[in-house]
Formats: sequence, structure tokens, C-alpha cells
Amino acid sequence: MHFDERNEGDYRIYAGAIEAPSGDGYLAAVVVKRIRGETTHTGAEAYRDESLACGHRWAEPEGALAYAITKALKLIRSEPAALRC
Repeated sequence: MHFDERNEGDYRIYAGAIEAPSGDGYLAAVVVKRIRGETTHTGAEAYRDESLACGHRWAEPEGALAYAITKALKLIRSEPAALRC
């Protein structure tokens, strides 16, 4: 597993490149949590997808991570209605 995380405005993005079950590449996964306005440090989950791009497999983990981060940034910046909070 390979992970990356970063803040974007009121949200924290957790991206992952997870080895595919059959070992033929990496799946992209992302969790977005709202961190502003929360009294706890864990944040409220706003979005989760553990198999982005309908389960597409990337040959390298960097490609899966880049896709997951890009998807999360697009949701936060352009499609806020898709976020639960």
C-alpha cells in the first residue's frame, strides 16, 4: 500500500494506491474528511471511494495516487454537492 495525504481548504484528503487482489496493478482509493468546524481531530467523512475509476488498475502506485488526489481536488473545488458535509 502507498499513501498520500494533504489539506485542501476545509478538507483533508487521504489517497491510497492499493495492490489489486489479483496482483495485477494498483487500485486508487480516496477518503475526504471535513476538518474545519470539527471539535475532534478525526473530522467528518465527506466522501469515500475505495475503487475509483470503476476498479481500473494502474501499473505503478504513483499513477493511482495521482488519480485519487486529482479526483478529490475536483470534488472539493468543482463538485461540492457530491460531498456529504
